[in-house]
Amino acid sequence: MKYFLLLVSAMLFNSKLVAQEQSIYENFILSATKINTKVIIDGELEESEWGEASITSDFLNKAPRDTGLAVNQTKAWIMYDDEFLYIGAINYQKKEDLVIKTLKRDNSSYHWDSDGFSVVLDPMNKQTNGFLFGVNAAGARVDGMVSIENSRTRPDVNWDNVWYSSVKIHDDYWVAEFAIPFKSINYDTNVEEWGINFVRNDMKRNEYSTWSHVPLGFPGIDIGHLGTMVIKDIPPKRKQGAIIQPYVLGSSNKNFLETNNGPENDIEIGLDAKIPVGQNLKLDLTVNPDFSTVDVDQQVTNLSRFSIFFPEKRAFFLENSDLFGSFGTWGLKPFFSRRIGLNNSEIVPILFGARVTGNLSEDLRVGVLNAHTRSVNDLSANNYTVASVQQNLVGRTSVKALFTNRSSFDGASPTGEDFNRTIGAEFNYTSENGYWNGNARYHWSQTEDKFDNAYFAGATLMYGDGDKFFGITADRVEDNYINELGFSDRLFQYDAEAGELKRVGYNFINPWAGFTIRPEADWINSQTFSGWMVGSTTTDGDFIDRILSINYELNTKDWGGINLSARNSKIALLFPTNLINGDELLPVDTYTFNRIAFDYYSDSRGIINGSLNTSFGEFYNGTRTQFGGSLNMRVQPWGNFGVRYVGNKVALPDNYGKATLHLIGPQAEVSFSNNLSWTSFLQYNTQAENFNVNSRLQWRFASMSDLFIVYNDNYATDNFAVKNRGVVFKMNYWFN
Repeated sequence: MKYFLLLVSAMLFNSKLVAQEQSIYENFILSATKINTKVIIDGELEESEWGEASITSDFLNKAPRDTGLAVNQTKAWIMYDDEFLYIGAINYQKKEDLVIKTLKRDNSSYHWDSDGFSVVLDPMNKQTNGFLFGVNAAGARVDGMVSIENSRTRPDVNWDNVWYSSVKIHDDYWVAEFAIPFKSINYDTNVEEWGINFVRNDMKRNEYSTWSHVPLGFPGIDIGHLGTMVIKDIPPKRKQGAIIQPYVLGSSNKNFLETNNGPENDIEIGLDAKIPVGQNLKLDLTVNPDFSTVDVDQQVTNLSRFSIFFPEKRAFFLENSDLFGSFGTWGLKPFFSRRIGLNNSEIVPILFGARVTGNLSEDLRVGVLNAHTRSVNDLSANNYTVASVQQNLVGRTSVKALFTNRSSFDGASPTGEDFNRTIGAEFNYTSENGYWNGNARYHWSQTEDKFDNAYFAGATLMYGDGDKFFGITADRVEDNYINELGFSDRLFQYDAEAGELKRVGYNFINPWAGFTIRPEADWINSQTFSGWMVGSTTTDGDFIDRILSINYELNTKDWGGINLSARNSKIALLFPTNLINGDELLPVDTYTFNRIAFDYYSDSRGIINGSLNTSFGEFYNGTRTQFGGSLNMRVQPWGNFGVRYVGNKVALPDNYGKATLHLIGPQAEVSFSNNLSWTSFLQYNTQAENFNVNSRLQWRFASMSDLFIVYNDNYATDNFAVKNRGVVFKMNYWFN
């Protein structure tokens, strides 16, 4: 190790001399070294082969500035044999200055708030999707797939696969060592230049650095700004065997609202499987899947006229989800996987599911998903099919298409009388530097009623270079665009007088613009001034709403800051509405009101940190004051404890309603090791009249194999009478 460090020091000195002679933003090329010796993944880098491997050039600042060299440098090496891709890295930082948020794996937010090292790989080198592998300085892993969504690279850390890592901390640096099996990633033996970048988190200085230059305005993992890894003599793809992951589950649940019933005890078995199909396709199967161990949704207070979007958290629907879920816009998703297996938040058992995803060629990705649900009460059994194709064109442009179908079943046969289908296509454009992005889309739906005016069409154009940004999106959604597998927060409006949801087609427009100033100051990092507007009319041109917001954001050197905004809203209620359970319905009328909002958040690196927020002003024909915040405490590296609170006081005149609503959410996370953790959530919500306790112990006792114990409890908020209570024991095992 001493010899290796001397070699590193010499290379560091030499690299600085070279940097004086040429631009630090050129030629991000690294050759992977082929070896014939197995590497022991122990965080030591003692094998002599590491000293012969190519070394990265100096890491560059990414944030809060994207110019110059990082102060605390990182050096990385890449080697490979016929089975593994090996990555070694030395991260210079004093031991006492390390910030470590958690020992638990797959916590993305804590990973980027801790001292960490990550690698992004694009084996197909198409700048459309790839893989992320990373560790923090305590060895907590994060892995996932990265893909383009709404013009920016997004990680999906719900993707899991087998790989190996080790971390060792020294007085002035820490070492990360990876071994990534080639069979765990999709690659083409004919592609000898892979996209690659390394990302370093330096929390003492609150800085992020990368090997390949990534401009401000883009995430450090952006797959449009990767360097190049040259990998000759690529090992041939081995014929992969099937991966089987069975589970056994025991549960006991009692509904206390049904006094005559005792606890319901159940034992279930099921399995997941991953089966290779050819060289570049993979079949995922799930039989009798169970999602009782998935994180609970974080509840919110909803005082809007529309439904709230809750993200998907079930693993089967998340892997390769960009193929199916990246269509549409932020307010209208042609496919939303939570429509399968859930009905008004109630679980609908899934009998089986199958998904085939992968590449048919370098430029063509495909995905097909099928799931079948059981009949429950008055809800018939249903079969769901979703298919997607994505074809890369010139540069970073692509076209993609989506097909969805829901068909009801009577026993083993489709009824043929109850179905919903959609088909759509989208064109996506991204400039070579990533500053300009555009999208055009058209989707059409059909039911057994065969309505006319059943399409959704729109376009988006945006620009962002890190200092200035602007864009516009526009959509037209017809009255009869009926998509039971999609999500639209505006298509349905509730008629409180009739007691039903009504479809209202609309034209929608959303322009925005802003700019950022980065002064040379001791404590200010950046100031951003921005404005946006959303507005809609019916398809006949009648006014629905218009909201205008002017915003100011100040970020400090310690990544704390404040946000200020002023908002003017003009809303035409199309139907009588009950916003807060008033004795009278708010009448059909046009309401204009103004609000001011203020947010403060402190340095997230602190042992104790938090936020405060408030907004106040008019609300339809009354007033609303919102107040809240969060308080968090970290016990490094094993514990995170916090509480968030949101309060709303709404007062409408006459008998239209008055209410004070509270949402309190304490939570605790304790990591006993990288493989054993305990997490508890408490959520007290007076709007939902529910107090929920969810506590989960997870032990990863072998590679990709887990044991869960989950306790769930629900109480009424008025008298704290228990409503239901349950406990789940679940174990799965990965056979490979």
